[in-house]
Amino acid sequence: MTHASSPSPGRNWAGNLVYGASRLERPRTIDEVAHIARTAGRVKVLGSRHSFNDIADTNGVAISLDALEGGIDIDASERAVEVPGGIRYGELASALHERGWALPNLASLPHISVAGAIATGTHGSGDGQGSLATAVRSLEIVDSAGEVRRISRGEPDFAGAVVSLGALGVTTRIALDIEPAYDIAQTVYDAPRWDAVLADLDAVTGAGDSVSVFTTWQREQTLDQIWVKTRGEVPRELAGARRADGPRHPIPGVDPAPATVQAGARGPWHERLPHFRLEFTPSAGDELQSEYLIDRSHAVDALQALRELREEIAPLVLVTELRTIAADDLWLSGAFGRSTLCIHFTWQRREDDVRALLPRIEAALAPFGSRAHWGKLFTADPSTLPTLYPRWQEFRSLRAAWDPRGAFRNAYLERIGL
Repeated sequence: MTHASSPSPGRNWAGNLVYGASRLERPRTIDEVAHIARTAGRVKVLGSRHSFNDIADTNGVAISLDALEGGIDIDASERAVEVPGGIRYGELASALHERGWALPNLASLPHISVAGAIATGTHGSGDGQGSLATAVRSLEIVDSAGEVRRISRGEPDFAGAVVSLGALGVTTRIALDIEPAYDIAQTVYDAPRWDAVLADLDAVTGAGDSVSVFTTWQREQTLDQIWVKTRGEVPRELAGARRADGPRHPIPGVDPAPATVQAGARGPWHERLPHFRLEFTPSAGDELQSEYLIDRSHAVDALQALRELREEIAPLVLVTELRTIAADDLWLSGAFGRSTLCIHFTWQRREDDVRALLPRIEAALAPFGSRAHWGKLFTADPSTLPTLYPRWQEFRSLRAAWDPRGAFRNAYLERIGL
């Protein structure tokens, strides 16, 4: 085999996890991927390393897909693009835009890999927008026998194979829905009041194609910012809050230079939908993250429950972001079967303190059917997971059928019962 290898995969992006793999392989061909999957014992794929827990860790061999052959193939007649699983969204978005095409949505960071984001149910924002995984048309996956499988939308088990937590195999290529390129405007509103936002949350989250509400929990009655990204008209005010008088970073007081263009200036979709520009690293990684996805019908009650914990959250959090996503049918998606409010915490790098607080947050959100983001910090009791995901047992059967020898299992999957 000619692929490159190195002794250790090192750390995740945040630096809070040292990967336990014996070595890191960088295959260049599908045949090399198949050989590793078939012979290496236990295997996991590392994408952009933006997970904050051990979902991508293994005591076997880690694989990086950054050297894998294959390019970006657009089928204009089908409005589809096929890409390598290891490509980053920012790179894909730029390439699509150059050729007059766009993705329906993007996450706040353009630096994350396509396969990793999809496998964990990562999302952007928008009442009418599904998670990034809902754009998937087909997947090419190398299983633990080294066989190359392809599964497409509409086929049995497709909805189970998309948000897979890396449990089915190595996702080498992905086909995604695309649409003609479009322009979008981004506007920030300062200091909205909690009571105004909660009084008509639908009006706030429906004010644009993608809306994010930010709070540092420092003030009892006031949030920090609302970011609205829209193809339509830009509201003059929102929930009584006026437009910001200059560029903003999601964390108040931080240099806004890495942030995408604001002030209602219309521009290309891929330069507005993320919060951060691809050419900037938004931070040094000196942070931790958690996220909980709530049934939209319980959004106001869930936020009121969290407000009761404000004095415990504020000393540890850098910022909390509230977003929405549409319901989908993907078995392990946080938005399976329900429109969803996403409550995202960016924490200070105080892991012991954060982990001590998470059970309090999870208990407050449990009555609202809270589902944790798979790639971030959470402490939920694994016995509750089958009650939160109606297709849980079917996914367990799918995992066993695709990977009967457990090559893609790891401590994380064993801990949550998969």
